[in-house]
Amino acid sequence: MKLSGEQILAALKQPRTRVLWPLGVAFFASLFAYNVCTVYVRPYQMGVKQVILGGEKGIREKVYGPGLHWVTPGAERMHLFPSDLQLLEMADNSAEVGEGADHRVVRAIRIQTSEGYTVSADVTVLYRIEDPYRVITQIGPGRLYEDSAVIPRAEQVLRRTLGEMDADDFYKGDRRDKAVAQAQKLLTTELEPKGIKVTHVLLRQYRYDSRYQQAIEQRKIQDQSVFKNMAETAAAQAEADKNRIIAEGQAKVQVELARGDAEVAKLRSEAELYRRTQAAQGDLVVKLARAKGIELENVALRGAGSENMVGLKMADVLDGTQVIVVPTDGEGGVNPLDLNAALKRFDVKGM
Repeated sequence: MKLSGEQILAALKQPRTRVLWPLGVAFFASLFAYNVCTVYVRPYQMGVKQVILGGEKGIREKVYGPGLHWVTPGAERMHLFPSDLQLLEMADNSAEVGEGADHRVVRAIRIQTSEGYTVSADVTVLYRIEDPYRVITQIGPGRLYEDSAVIPRAEQVLRRTLGEMDADDFYKGDRRDKAVAQAQKLLTTELEPKGIKVTHVLLRQYRYDSRYQQAIEQRKIQDQSVFKNMAETAAAQAEADKNRIIAEGQAKVQVELARGDAEVAKLRSEAELYRRTQAAQGDLVVKLARAKGIELENVALRGAGSENMVGLKMADVLDGTQVIVVPTDGEGGVNPLDLNAALKRFDVKGM
């Protein structure tokens, strides 16, 4: 059962509990010292002690981590700062902000581009406090590091870096990322000496004003028309090139076919000429051989033993003849057995 303070005092006044009075006083003294003279630094927190009274007033450089720490009542004070990652979100739409997120949310940043158009950008800045002593001495206690340093400096740097881009540059990932990286670099340079480390700057979304939105939509339509015409021209050119290549290929095929036909005709005519030439040469050789044989035969007939051959020929002629009556006496007489006289008679007739 839990007793109140009045109940505890009433119990101590009873005679039977007078011996517990010192214990009660010690308990109350410990409870008072715990509540008044100590400060509990929670996990993901850091503490910096400030001396308010005394000869050494001011901020102490020592940083206190999580745990219970002694603080002199009325003379000292512990200032607490977060040690985990902090988020600053710049967004107008509540749907773009995480539900139940324990971080600072401000309005989206308005950026004036180099062309005079307005772009509304949702940006997230991630940072952490690295040196709470420098934060409290250069910026101040509590959440002043948000209102006096992170928020105004982030807006100023983002307006300057993103404002150097044209409206079209927001569509270009490399140009946009380069500007955001430059913003993070400048913001880190300005806040790090104050004990704040910027880890990331994220450009999550951007929206143009209605005037530029209409202009860019109209221009996109024109660009699409230009691209369509260019694509159609390229397609027509490609079709013409295809037809030209096909025509050239067909012409080459016809030329090669005609060349092949001519080559075949040429080879056939050459073959026919060769055949006729060889046949004529063969006929000539045969005729020459026959003429040579006849010549040799004539020579043989004119040489020695020709009488015998004539006789044999005459014998062949007279073969089968039963009776031949020839005159054997007188001037026209013929001696069938005198072959020399018979040959002379044939030579005279041949002449």
